[in-house]
Amino acid sequence: MLNVAFRTWLIGGWIIALALVVTVSMSMAASPSTMVLFAALGIAPGVVIALLKRGAPAPTVAEILHTANAEEGRR
Repeated sequence: MLNVAFRTWLIGGWIIALALVVTVSMSMAASPSTMVLFAALGIAPGVVIALLKRGAPAPTVAEILHTANAEEGRR
């Protein structure tokens, strides 16, 4: 429940911050190419996270420990 609520607030805050940056750049009479650049820089982290989320699941602690023991070898 807390993860869902925190994620919602995080995404909402991110969208508001992006809108604020675009609004401020418009009020400062920035060129359209600059506003597109700011929007792209604001959207890029979300796209990267979405692409990474679709990948393989994160390894469990047991998998990490098993890999570390296997690399050391037995004596």
